[in-house]
Amino acid sequence: MKKYILLLSLTLAFTQVNAQNSTEDLDLKTTLISPQKITKISNGHYLIDFGKAFFGTLEITSKNAHPDTLTFRLGEKIEHANKIDRNPGGTIRYQQVTLNNLQANQPTTLPLSPDKRNTGPAAIKLPEQIGVIMPFRYLEIENLKIPIEDLNISQKAIHYQFNDDASSFSSSNAVMDSIWDMCKHTIKATSFMGYYVDGDRERIPYEADAYINQLSHYSVDNEYTMARRTNAYFIENPTWPTEWLLHTVLMFHADYMYTGDVAPLKEHYDNLKLKTLMDLERADGLISSKSSNLNEALILKLGFKKANTNIRDIIDWPGAQKDTGWKLATAEGERDGYDIVPVNTVVNAFYYYNLKLMTEIATAINKTDDAIFFKNKADKVKATINSKLFNHSKGYYLDGENSTHSSLHANMLPLAFDLVPKEHVKTVTEFVKSRGMACSVYGAQYLLEGLYKNNEAAYATSLIADTEGDRNWWNMIKVGSTMAMEAWDMKYKPNSDWNHAWGTAPINAITRYMWGIKPKTAGFKVAEINPQLDDLAFSKIKVPTQHGFIYAEHQTENNETTYKITIPEGMTAKFVLPKTASKTTLNSKKVKKKATSITLDSGVHNIEVFL
Repeated sequence: MKKYILLLSLTLAFTQVNAQNSTEDLDLKTTLISPQKITKISNGHYLIDFGKAFFGTLEITSKNAHPDTLTFRLGEKIEHANKIDRNPGGTIRYQQVTLNNLQANQPTTLPLSPDKRNTGPAAIKLPEQIGVIMPFRYLEIENLKIPIEDLNISQKAIHYQFNDDASSFSSSNAVMDSIWDMCKHTIKATSFMGYYVDGDRERIPYEADAYINQLSHYSVDNEYTMARRTNAYFIENPTWPTEWLLHTVLMFHADYMYTGDVAPLKEHYDNLKLKTLMDLERADGLISSKSSNLNEALILKLGFKKANTNIRDIIDWPGAQKDTGWKLATAEGERDGYDIVPVNTVVNAFYYYNLKLMTEIATAINKTDDAIFFKNKADKVKATINSKLFNHSKGYYLDGENSTHSSLHANMLPLAFDLVPKEHVKTVTEFVKSRGMACSVYGAQYLLEGLYKNNEAAYATSLIADTEGDRNWWNMIKVGSTMAMEAWDMKYKPNSDWNHAWGTAPINAITRYMWGIKPKTAGFKVAEINPQLDDLAFSKIKVPTQHGFIYAEHQTENNETTYKITIPEGMTAKFVLPKTASKTTLNSKKVKKKATSITLDSGVHNIEVFL
């Protein structure tokens, strides 16, 4: 039986009600997926594996009526080969449903019970015609008294419109290929709300989650409306962590770079300026959420509904959650012992990056004076961070002002945001590498970016493909999840779920940094291709843009790497040459030895690089 069989693709146009009762028309799809494997456990008792978890419910059509009670169990996690885990822990989903009778030749959708938390006032709401859905991969049927062959059983998956053929990746590293596939499936499967939400536990959009989701979505599909809808949502519905607020500008800038559309920048420009939190700035340029300027008036201007909202620095996530009473293995959670002082390095690194991107945004919408204003501010903040928040004797960053502690987070973010002076890159990267994966799956986004941006591709790639221990993406596959998990393992965040798109950093890192394919100019009019493929013997990738698809493949043998690059109509690309190249040819013609890049017009190009 084929792994996935598309039986139905139905566009649903409806009114979406969010937590604030505003409405939007969405375009969701219903796909019926056939079982991949059916196992008979005993008479009338079967285990069905649909291959991958999706958000949805079950649809059954029987050739014959079944008047007796049927028991159905749906779940994400298997306990052993023939049993769904009835008590999977955390927010891993399991549900049991009974049907008193099953009519013949009548499609029946399993009536699921809603979860109290993810259907509460703050959550994005599904329309009534969708009904109650949950993530599941497995199904058990018990007390079946007719042949199972008489049943047409489908996983009724709900997801946003998604072009499965818009992207692909394969390489000589099977582990990396599996992780890429898992992340791609995560992006499709978690689109079930029509917004980027954090996962199934809350179904609420959060800026940090949404930004990683956006980068990964753009890496696998050239569909931008869901990201734009989510971005607009945050204008009026910000969330409380300081760093989460500071992702808003990043999301709008990413949308501009991939689409070239300045309309959202113009529409929300004043709010984007507010979301930089520059109102909290002190004389030396640094900001603090403890500033007296964070008053009730500013909190309301930022979009919060309550003036007493507690905006605070979170630095990845904390070690304990008061609402559930659980605690992590370590008191600080995934913070690497971060010393959260009032003026800290993580928040101010984000602030600097906001100012840098606002310079580009102001330029894009012809606000020349503002562009100069933001550039000057960015330069000042960068200088202050490198003066006051840097341990000059050791060569890496402190957690903040008056702190004596240095964490992974305080150093990987300056690397990712181009804050580190050239003379200190070596010592900062050495420190970062000494900490390993001491951050969460969210923080890993910036860890990978900082490494690839600073000539540490070999180490970054080794983190993506790591199979040792449990602080890696392979562990998510190993424990049985088919989507990226909220945490590396349940023991690090015992209330976590198995469907968090913020865990998909590998897919956008492979696309945007390992293969180095991203927009060089807004709208992808000019692409940049800057491969850092380390020890991969070969790879192929297909990358979506609004102009079409970039195809790229490479093969390395001895000291020669050959590339085949296809650029779609309507765009060109800058292919960055490795600094160690001794000779390069483009379409059999020798490239000047001093060239640092070559221009690729639309069409197919063959490049040979000799080291």
